Amino acid sequence: MDRRILKTRQAIMEAFVGLMEEKSFEKITIHAIADRANVNRGTVYLHFTDKYDLLDQCIETYLQLLYESCMPDGDPSKVSAKALLLRTFEFLARYASIYSTLMTSKGIPAFRKRMIAMMERGIEEHIKSCGLSPGINREILVQFLAAAVAGLVEWWIVQSMPYTPAEMVEQLMLILERNLILPMNIV
Repeated sequence: MDRRILKTRQAIMEAFVGLMEEKSFEKITIHAIADRANVNRGTVYLHFTDKYDLLDQCIETYLQLLYESCMPDGDPSKVSAKALLLRTFEFLARYASIYSTLMTSKGIPAFRKRMIAMMERGIEEHIKSCGLSPGINREILVQFLAAAVAGLVEWWIVQSMPYTPAEMVEQLMLILERNLILPMNIV
């Protein structure tokens, strides 16, 4: 894709997220998005059907960025869960304003739902490559971990990140290890 097109799309998405920090999704107009992005309304419509399409593509783009920055290149079994979590928390800390807005905007629960689904896939892949403690149901473990980590991330962001990414990961790993949720070879 042409760099100018990418820059324009990025400017529109950033303007949209910025507006979501200030007002509810329902009150955001294409005109306001165009003004904030310093483009005309027609340009917004060249890239997005409407604000719902913009929201959907925004969610997909930012989740894909999160996924790509946090997942290892190649074999996931070569990277510990701790390292993956640290990459995730560090990325979220770097882009806190964007992810905070997307996670906490009351009008758009879709971001959190898709983030949990993405976490479920990542956890499932990691568990498949590393094994599972005897007696633990894989499906239940995946659901539990995805919901727990998503809730923890949301709390951390809403509370303005009171702990460093390393402290968050260390505490999470202690909780998981001490409660025998994760076998030692996954950590």
